[in-house]
Amino acid sequence: QVYLVESGGGLVQAGESLRLSCAASGRTFSSYVMAWFRTAPGKEREFVAAITASGSGTFYLGSVRGRFTISRDNAKNTMYLQMNSLKPEDSAVYYCAAKNYLTNYERPDKYDFWGRGTQVTVSS
Repeated sequence: QVYLVESGGGLVQAGESLRLSCAASGRTFSSYVMAWFRTAPGKEREFVAAITASGSGTFYLGSVRGRFTISRDNAKNTMYLQMNSLKPEDSAVYYCAAKNYLTNYERPDKYDFWGRGTQVTVSS
């Protein structure tokens, strides 16, 4: 069992930055593939970024590649999402999620554990 808690969301202007954190409980954090998803009003949950258990591999949604960076610190049981050059279309509730295997990392239905989310709002 892994318990996930997101933090770091807020209201910013277009072009600014935010850093999201996902704190995990449990001794096996370092064995999980971790990811960020987001849900905007009226839209389905969308894959944003994923990172392998060791942190050596990262994957991104095309529209955030080059602006967002996913990382993790296994010693601190924490994952991060550095978001730069934010756009109004990035506004959403951002969730962190964990799963055991990398396969289908972009599919939310394949993740076993979820946080409750943190709101990110980008004004134009």
